[in-house]
Amino acid sequence: MSDSIVPPLPSRRRFMGVAAAAIAAGSLSQLAFAEESSSITEVAPAAGGDETAIRALRIHVPEAQLVDLRRRIKATRWPERETVSDDTQGVPLALMQQVAQYWSTGYDWRKCEAKLNALPNFVTAIDGLDIHFIHVRSKHDNAMPLIVTHGWPGSVIEQLKIIDLLTNPTAHGASASDAFHLVIPSLPGYGFSGKPTTTGWGPERTARAWVVLMKRLGYGKFASQGGDLGAIVSHAMAKQAPPELLGIHVNLPATIPPEILKALADNSPPPANLSDDERHAYEQLRNLSKRRAYAQEQGTRPQTLYSLADSPVALASWLMDHPDGNGQPAAAITSAVSGKGPFAGDLTRDDVLDDITLYWLTNTGVSAARFYWEFSFNPYAAADISVPAAVSAFPGENYQAPRSWAERAYHHLIYYNRPEKGGHFAAWEQPRIFAEEVRAGLRSLRNA
Repeated sequence: MSDSIVPPLPSRRRFMGVAAAAIAAGSLSQLAFAEESSSITEVAPAAGGDETAIRALRIHVPEAQLVDLRRRIKATRWPERETVSDDTQGVPLALMQQVAQYWSTGYDWRKCEAKLNALPNFVTAIDGLDIHFIHVRSKHDNAMPLIVTHGWPGSVIEQLKIIDLLTNPTAHGASASDAFHLVIPSLPGYGFSGKPTTTGWGPERTARAWVVLMKRLGYGKFASQGGDLGAIVSHAMAKQAPPELLGIHVNLPATIPPEILKALADNSPPPANLSDDERHAYEQLRNLSKRRAYAQEQGTRPQTLYSLADSPVALASWLMDHPDGNGQPAAAITSAVSGKGPFAGDLTRDDVLDDITLYWLTNTGVSAARFYWEFSFNPYAAADISVPAAVSAFPGENYQAPRSWAERAYHHLIYYNRPEKGGHFAAWEQPRIFAEEVRAGLRSLRNA
């Protein structure tokens, strides 16, 4: 921010209206919403006041909010350049200034808004909290219901490229028998979902809410998919083992055996009896432990991150400084925003800014960070899960889980593969490969 004090935006109102047809007709009611929210959504009213009803949602951000965002970016008070020639001190100044320049002059949020509004968006109250979700049904008979959960620093925007690939497989060279009905929710405190006002909304409660959501949508049987925090939620659901759950597919596996965790904690050399794959994973994990300052802060002191609500550049740099196994900050994100490096895949600069802008407009930097505060277990430790599980170990993930570890952690491992390309943000980076992995991983559950 600049030296001048930026006055707060005036309080605005959130529009609550009827669903698609009524919205188009202009029949909207208005309800006050919290001053800190910087987006406006149009939501169909609950029939008979029943908040558990499924209500259509449409996104519209007033132009004034976007003008203010650009003004704040341009008013950033920059620090001096880092004292190293690489990114070991964090996101380099030159890269952040390059991002800020484009964000404030060339980026167009309206394109993202249009993509989101072209999809069926809904909200429903579960356990007292509004949950936003995208719900796309396949045209194919016998499609498998699948709930896909994003992670941090992602959002539902991470999953947009896989929707047609999974719901409409015949348009992409795959079989109709591999079709899915997709439900893609926003985690509590993320995007257009509600922000919890009390403690307790961690992976376990979220997993239970996802079961309620799927049953509310009429799905008596379904599978769950996730990477990053989405994998943690999928693991929690698998441990709860509701009868409706057919199985899970994860692309951030929880496989590390207890003896390996101990050796890592002691900063010991790799145990002598490790295979090549296990030794490779061990070295990745040793390096990963040096690059998780963001997780430690969010897991212990999330409320301290006030800059995420006050400065767009502070928010962007925090979300970008996320290791994905290929470098720090995340190689795929860095490649995408800078136009340099081989790791971006299909991920673009606008993709990254769509995600960051969603965090800014919904003022969810801090509320999203609190999700880390809500759990204290090691998300990489062996999952000890008996529900059918499929694992895709992408090469650019934080660590590439060996099959031997996966077989010990998942007692009913129905699929394991090591794709040739892709990293931590697999659905963003390599959507076609990711879709192929999901299809293959869950194929054996379809007869169930």
